Amino acid sequence: MPSSRYKYTKKIKRNKKNVRKPTLYPKIPLRDDDIYIFSRASEKLEHISYRFYNTPEYWWVIARANNISKGSIFLKPGRQLRIPNSTSITEILNSMEELNSLY
Repeated sequence: MPSSRYKYTKKIKRNKKNVRKPTLYPKIPLRDDDIYIFSRASEKLEHISYRFYNTPEYWWVIARANNISKGSIFLKPGRQLRIPNSTSITEILNSMEELNSLY
Protein backbone atom coordinates (compact mmCIF):
# COMPACT_ATOMS: atom_id res chain seq x y z
CA MET A 1 0.00 0.00 0.00
CA PRO A 2 2.86 2.53 0.55
CA SER A 3 2.88 5.18 -2.11
CA SER A 4 5.07 8.22 -2.45
CA ARG A 5 3.24 11.50 -2.08
CA TYR A 6 4.97 12.59 -5.29
CA LYS A 7 3.19 9.89 -7.27
CA TYR A 8 0.28 12.32 -7.69
CA THR A 9 2.38 15.38 -8.53
CA LYS A 10 2.67 16.33 -12.17
CA LYS A 11 6.05 16.86 -13.79
CA ILE A 12 6.53 19.77 -16.17
CA LYS A 13 9.38 21.29 -18.17
CA ARG A 14 10.48 24.76 -17.14
CA ASN A 15 13.54 26.40 -18.69
CA LYS A 16 14.55 23.03 -20.18
CA LYS A 17 14.50 21.41 -16.72
CA ASN A 18 12.13 18.84 -15.33
CA VAL A 19 10.32 20.21 -12.28
CA ARG A 20 7.28 19.18 -10.29
CA LYS A 21 4.18 21.24 -9.70
CA PRO A 22 3.37 21.83 -6.03
CA THR A 23 1.67 18.84 -4.44
CA LEU A 24 -1.85 19.55 -3.22
CA TYR A 25 -2.95 17.74 -0.08
CA PRO A 26 -6.56 16.85 0.73
CA LYS A 27 -8.31 17.73 3.96
CA ILE A 28 -8.29 14.81 6.35
CA PRO A 29 -11.84 14.44 7.67
CA LEU A 30 -12.54 13.56 11.30
CA ARG A 31 -13.77 10.00 11.74
CA ASP A 32 -15.07 8.11 14.73
CA ASP A 33 -12.33 5.51 14.32
CA ASP A 34 -9.44 8.01 14.46
CA ILE A 35 -6.84 7.26 17.12
CA TYR A 36 -5.50 9.86 19.56
CA ILE A 37 -2.02 9.69 21.06
CA PHE A 38 0.46 11.94 22.85
CA SER A 39 3.88 12.45 21.26
CA ARG A 40 7.01 11.33 23.07
CA ALA A 41 10.41 13.02 23.38
CA SER A 42 12.46 13.02 20.15
CA GLU A 43 9.57 11.58 18.16
CA LYS A 44 9.05 12.50 14.51
CA LEU A 45 6.02 12.13 12.29
CA GLU A 46 7.86 9.48 10.27
CA HIS A 47 8.21 7.34 13.40
CA ILE A 48 4.51 7.63 14.20
CA SER A 49 3.60 6.88 10.59
CA TYR A 50 5.70 3.73 10.71
CA ARG A 51 4.14 2.66 14.01
CA PHE A 52 0.55 3.00 12.76
CA TYR A 53 0.85 2.43 8.99
CA ASN A 54 4.00 0.25 8.74
CA THR A 55 5.65 2.86 6.52
CA PRO A 56 7.18 6.30 7.12
CA GLU A 57 5.66 7.47 3.79
CA TYR A 58 2.39 8.67 5.34
CA TRP A 59 3.89 11.19 7.78
CA TRP A 60 2.12 13.92 5.78
CA VAL A 61 -1.30 12.36 6.57
CA ILE A 62 -0.65 12.83 10.29
CA ALA A 63 0.75 16.33 9.70
CA ARG A 64 -2.29 17.34 7.64
CA ALA A 65 -4.74 15.83 10.15
CA ASN A 66 -3.12 17.90 12.92
CA ASN A 67 -2.45 21.15 11.02
CA ILE A 68 1.31 20.71 11.36
CA SER A 69 3.25 22.54 8.69
CA LYS A 70 6.62 24.27 8.77
CA GLY A 71 8.75 23.83 11.83
CA SER A 72 11.06 21.45 13.57
CA ILE A 73 11.18 17.85 12.42
CA PHE A 74 10.77 16.79 16.05
CA LEU A 75 7.45 17.03 17.86
CA LYS A 76 7.19 18.56 21.28
CA PRO A 77 6.63 15.84 23.88
CA GLY A 78 3.07 15.60 25.14
CA ARG A 79 1.39 17.00 22.05
CA GLN A 80 -1.93 15.33 21.36
CA LEU A 81 -2.12 13.97 17.82
CA ARG A 82 -4.99 12.60 15.80
CA ILE A 83 -3.99 9.54 13.80
CA PRO A 84 -6.40 8.74 10.97
CA ASN A 85 -7.27 5.06 11.09
CA SER A 86 -5.31 2.94 8.62
CA THR A 87 -8.56 1.93 6.92
CA SER A 88 -8.96 5.52 5.69
CA ILE A 89 -5.56 5.72 3.94
CA THR A 90 -6.88 4.47 0.59
CA GLU A 91 -9.66 7.07 0.69
CA ILE A 92 -7.13 9.81 1.53
CA LEU A 93 -4.81 8.75 -1.32
CA ASN A 94 -7.72 8.68 -3.76
CA SER A 95 -8.67 12.22 -2.70
CA MET A 96 -5.08 13.32 -3.19
CA GLU A 97 -4.91 11.78 -6.64
CA GLU A 98 -8.17 13.43 -7.68
CA LEU A 99 -7.14 16.82 -6.29
CA ASN A 100 -3.79 16.78 -8.11
CA SER A 101 -5.29 15.53 -11.37
CA LEU A 102 -7.38 18.73 -11.51
CA TYR A 103 -4.35 20.97 -11.00
